Amino acid sequence: MLMKFSSSAYSGVIIVLVLLSSAGCSRKQSEPVIVKETMTNTIDLMKKRILLDSSKILYQKPVTPEDFNTEWTVHHSAWEVKDGWLVGENSGNWPGMAILKQDFRGNVLVEFEAQTVLPSTHDINVMWNGEWLTEKDQRGIAYVAGLQGWWTGKVGIEKSNDYKFMVGTPLFGFEPGRIYRIQAGSIDGHCFIFADGKLLLEAMDPDPIDNRKYTKVGFEAYCSKIRIRNICIRQISWEPVELKYEAEF
Repeated sequence: MLMKFSSSAYSGVIIVLVLLSSAGCSRKQSEPVIVKETMTNTIDLMKKRILLDSSKILYQKPVTPEDFNTEWTVHHSAWEVKDGWLVGENSGNWPGMAILKQDFRGNVLVEFEAQTVLPSTHDINVMWNGEWLTEKDQRGIAYVAGLQGWWTGKVGIEKSNDYKFMVGTPLFGFEPGRIYRIQAGSIDGHCFIFADGKLLLEAMDPDPIDNRKYTKVGFEAYCSKIRIRNICIRQISWEPVELKYEAEF
């Protein structure tokens, strides 16, 4: 007979400890047996399911001062690595960017932890499928998503630099200074942003960015002071999902 002893879940795997009765079994009654049950680690969107376990990790490591100096560029803002955090400060009404030099082509998912540094209360923003125009010293084509931005405290997604694709909602109860786990990215123009595992906003760009050509990922402080850690960038693996209603009456 099997009796459940205890269980814990992490990294998409449940580990269950069970006790075996001595009847018909040579193991001691108190000897635990580990039984593994796999779980599907996914993110659900409209008609799409992101498969995290098969989404290749392209970047994942702590940011050190040495790596930041060699692997990132900084634009119109001040950024530093402090106590394991990437801290960005920009007092102006413009994108203050820290951008990875590495290219991230295709459909990408950017995961990270972030918070505003009080008394700063707004604008934690992330860019992907982007570019920085050196000759103009400004951001060019890119997707940008963020929390508590767009001047009136919205969760938003936009496409620079013409901003004809822009969506937002004021319905998220943002708390200044709180640490959020943010996931943002897109699948061929199907853009999304999550916070702490909850979908906040998704929208479909009718004219998707060419994600083989525009390949930069970065973070933005917009008249804000923010800090970032535990950055993970993935190549999205996904599957279509059929959605339908079941009859309720």
